[in-house]
Parts: sequence; C-alpha cells; structure tokens
Amino acid sequence: MDWTILARPRENPLTCSINPSTGWAGFSLPIRVYYEDTDVGGVVYYANYLKFMERARTEFLRGHGFDQSVLRSELQRQFVVRSVSMELHRPAYLDDQLQVETAIQHYGRASLLFGQQVMRHTNTESPELLCAAKLKIACVDSQSFRPTAIPPALTVALKREHKP
Repeated sequence: MDWTILARPRENPLTCSINPSTGWAGFSLPIRVYYEDTDVGGVVYYANYLKFMERARTEFLRGHGFDQSVLRSELQRQFVVRSVSMELHRPAYLDDQLQVETAIQHYGRASLLFGQQVMRHTNTESPELLCAAKLKIACVDSQSFRPTAIPPALTVALKREHKP
C-alpha cells in the first residue's frame, strides 16, 4: 500500500514545544467555553472535557498533515478510544479560555498512548490544571474494526517531532 497518500502538505507546521508555564511538552489547542459546554450552573459538564481532548488530538494529527477522513476513506484506517483514565481537579466555567495540551507518551504497533491536560489561562494567574487524562487510542480497520498497524508514514512523522 502507498502510505504517502496519507501525508498532506502542512499549512502550519507544528513542533514539539514545551509550555514554559506548565512544563508540558507537546501540542496545545485553545478552547473557549461556550454556553453549550456547561450545565445550568455555568460549570463545564465533565464529559465535555473528553470532547475538548478529541478536538485537540484531531488538530494535532491535522497539523502534521494527517487528516482522519483521509485515513478512513483512502486507507481504511481510523482511530478509536480504547481506554480513558481521567481526573478532574477544578471546574471550568462559561467564557473561560482553556488550553488542551496533548502529548504522545507511548507508541505501539496499533495504538498510541496520549497524555492530555486541560489548563485554564488567565492574564493575572499562572495556569491552573483543571483536568488530566491518559487515553489509549487504537488504530482499527474501518470495515472490520479489528486492530491494525498504524500507517508507517504517520508513525515516522509523529516520532520525528514527538518523542515520549
């Protein structure tokens, strides 16, 4: 199979960087908390942290030139969440500006272990850790949903910039 069809030119190349305020190495995605993300008390509903993290992993891959729709349609591969371990530390509120930080902690033949954390950034305080999670993401065949190898081009591109 020609794995090169997976790689797309990058508009904004990403690099593995260390957030000086948190010491976290990886990719960071800004998220604004909207009314739809909160409960009646204006607090982010816990399951929405998982949605924020999904967006960050998707943009992480897209920023490296790998579009998940191409993985599925042209290579019959897709990523699914295999397991999640999440700890909630503090609540996020309506209109908060958050950063979802994403880093790969382990590469497997057919899986990736991501560490992700959601931080609140304000102009007056140092960033606050709101939520931390480890997610095992499996690569599966899009027809059978059986585990299958991550495309080599993807592994090579990610390992070049993101060493666990």
